[in-house]
Amino acid sequence: HRADLVQTAVTVERMRAGQIEALKVPTNPLDVLAQQVVAATAMEPWDADALFSVVRRTASFATLPRSAYDATLDLLSGRYPSDEFAELRPRLVWDRVANTLTGRPGAQRLAVTSGGTIPDRGLFGVFLVGEKASRVGELDEEMVYESRVGDVFALGASSWRIEDITHDRVLVSPAPGQPGRLPFWKGDSIGRPAELGAAVGAFVREVAKLAHPEAVERAASAGLDTFAATNLVAFVAEQLNDTGYVPTDRQLLVERCRDELGDWRLVVHSPYGAAVHGPWALAIGARLRERFGIDAQAMAGDDGIVIRIPETDAEPPGASLVLFEPDEIDDLVTSEVGGSALFASRFRECAARALLLPRRDPGKRSPLWQQRQRSAALLEVASKYGSFPIVLEAVRECLQDVYDLPALVQLMRDIDARRIRVVEVQTATPSPFARSLLFGYVASFIYEGDSPLAERKAAALALDPALLGELLGRTELRDLLEPDAFADLERQLQRLDDRRVKDAEGVADLLRLLGPLTPDEIEARSVDGPVALRWAASLESSRRAVRIRISGIEYIAAVEDVARLRDALGVPVPVGVPEVFTEPVADPLGDLVARFARTHCPFTAAALANRFGLGQAVASDALKRLAASGRVTEGEFSPTGRGIEWCDTEVLRRLRRRSLAAARKEVEPVEPAALGRFLPVWQNVGSRLRGADGVLTVVEQLAGCAVPASALEPFILGSRLVNYHPSMLDELTSAGEVIWSGAGALPGSDGWVSLHIADTAPLTLPDLVDIDITERHTAVVDVLAAGGGYFFRQLSDAVGSTDDASLITVLWELAWAGYLTNDTIAPLRSHLSGGRAAHRQRASAPRARVRRRTLTPGRQVRPSLPARMGPPSVAGRWALLPSREADPTRRAHAA
Repeated sequence: HRADLVQTAVTVERMRAGQIEALKVPTNPLDVLAQQVVAATAMEPWDADALFSVVRRTASFATLPRSAYDATLDLLSGRYPSDEFAELRPRLVWDRVANTLTGRPGAQRLAVTSGGTIPDRGLFGVFLVGEKASRVGELDEEMVYESRVGDVFALGASSWRIEDITHDRVLVSPAPGQPGRLPFWKGDSIGRPAELGAAVGAFVREVAKLAHPEAVERAASAGLDTFAATNLVAFVAEQLNDTGYVPTDRQLLVERCRDELGDWRLVVHSPYGAAVHGPWALAIGARLRERFGIDAQAMAGDDGIVIRIPETDAEPPGASLVLFEPDEIDDLVTSEVGGSALFASRFRECAARALLLPRRDPGKRSPLWQQRQRSAALLEVASKYGSFPIVLEAVRECLQDVYDLPALVQLMRDIDARRIRVVEVQTATPSPFARSLLFGYVASFIYEGDSPLAERKAAALALDPALLGELLGRTELRDLLEPDAFADLERQLQRLDDRRVKDAEGVADLLRLLGPLTPDEIEARSVDGPVALRWAASLESSRRAVRIRISGIEYIAAVEDVARLRDALGVPVPVGVPEVFTEPVADPLGDLVARFARTHCPFTAAALANRFGLGQAVASDALKRLAASGRVTEGEFSPTGRGIEWCDTEVLRRLRRRSLAAARKEVEPVEPAALGRFLPVWQNVGSRLRGADGVLTVVEQLAGCAVPASALEPFILGSRLVNYHPSMLDELTSAGEVIWSGAGALPGSDGWVSLHIADTAPLTLPDLVDIDITERHTAVVDVLAAGGGYFFRQLSDAVGSTDDASLITVLWELAWAGYLTNDTIAPLRSHLSGGRAAHRQRASAPRARVRRRTLTPGRQVRPSLPARMGPPSVAGRWALLPSREADPTRRAHAA
């Protein structure tokens, strides 16, 4: 961009003249101090005063105050609650009586695997695919996320094709001659120092005063070629033509114009660099919120500040908005920096350097988005404590290493003393200098990085949780959570699982994580009960634990809990407790109750009150305060519980996950052999079912399931009931409790048939089978549609049929298609016995006597009349099946 020509020319000119900006060494970086203290004490014990003297010998810590040193030791020795964030666990033991520092187990490994000062950006390593992976370079994780296997990108002077993307690396192969897209990386810009900014402003002022030929010559003398020099001069001239002013070291320009949506853009043109403009933009944003109640979207760059101001009826703000009293700007920026995105990103880096965000595996990549999440969780805890060293270090780094507050204060003084003039203009379209700034403004909101902790959080609403639950239809979890999940998680939270303590440090961790414990409770959580009590006694002798009494019961508590127990429960402070542990805390009862909730499955307010010797009303009030902040939730959770219970939100999430995992395990695939064992039992094959009731049980299970008619009784029912007899099924069909339907014909006289419970038959009947409908079929259906059942001969008379064989064929075609049924199974059996069936049983013919009939000579035999019931294959009463349920959802549920 043309705006880069100005800084390039000035930088080259100053390099040639040897005018290099002053070097600033970080002062008192507490994150590095924490890292080095852990490393030192991991190797050998140190006297706290001696280590302080050694630290003060270094240039960076020559002015380190003892208060900051002690605060760092407090952090490393576990003064802050690690039950809210695990990595706040103590890394060393600070014996305040002997004033010695001793590393805890694991401290040396932590210092070795997570040490260093270069921030971890979560970059993906790029490696050649093959047996020997050769490193090619690194890619930003957002670039990798937007890439796919087969994409070609340029890295260095070559093109590479992506062959595979794993969790921590990108495998590539050479792609010579193929055009590839350019990768991108996101990083922090150092920003222009105020010293260089003043030089840039002086250069612009000088060029703006010269005529065109002299101005081009001046730009060329700075090292630019003719084309670049001409372009630079034209850039300055266009700005003069549009606004009448250019920003210089003696003149600042405030430009106001509208954007594409009609809102106002306020552009502050200044050459003094991002180190000055960053804190200035924070102060402007604070003033906008104070005066107009709007959240300004301000962006600071090396060449100025861009502010978006929504459309208002009043006159939009101008230069008066951006000018501050020199004495107020310092405090204003300090108070605002904690809510900035810069602070959030710097806090993440400081916490990593202080070993609060350790690498799980130093050989693997740590995704940046996961680092941000962990950092945000840590910041949420740390922000409660004003003396938290890493919060102070992040603020110090922002104000000293990134921002140049002294230069900003001096700028405000120069403006106040009229040594620097501020002019204001309004333009129809952005000026040339403004267009360059607006380009960076858009980019800053497209590629946002870390979000600040306090980032415009919505005000907490005062809601009635009971009323809200009724309004939303609160779902009670009592019947959804697995009882086994409760028991397992309770043991884990209370350290009653395999994680039994093995030494004195383990007992110290127990007291810190679970709170005060009785001697019996400590024994139950250790590998050796009597020895554990000796470990606890050693902690007492070193002033790391104390004995107290709550409601007449003796407990052993961590010394860090003394102030909470005193202020919340009225427990007297034991003799010999260091003064630092007796300082008041903000919410002592809330801390105790929150820890109790974090280490227990759902509990009642009465259980909490009994543990701490409180009134139930006091316990309920404390729980309601925590519920208002979202730390605990109220409801009915325990499968064996009664009434309202309370549960930590994270504990409830873990219970849900475990219950879901248990439910999924119940339905996960099993071995084929297990299925083979299960199915016969499930289908009652070989069961002890008997009689008509047994048949009804089988029909309920198989309702709607189509089977070959020839297999229904000998194989389906016969294998499920003891001594099955056809009369059992006939009894149910005659009584109207069970009906049968066809579901399609099979070769021969066989067909598909299904049984149904009469009351639910509309839900389980199969769909009708397509057949060729003739007038005879329609006539039969029309007669039966009038209702009731018809014997064969009645039906024959009703339709006017004289051909019994043809009517029998029509009836069975309609029966197999699912239109008709019969009040008995007898015609189905007869129909099967008269033809070829798929599952025909051989039965020995019963022996019978043959009665010979003697005819009288000359006597004629009278032909027999057709029986009223009709042939055996159509015996019984025929009727239409009930209408099918039209709702597919109800039918699917019934199936």
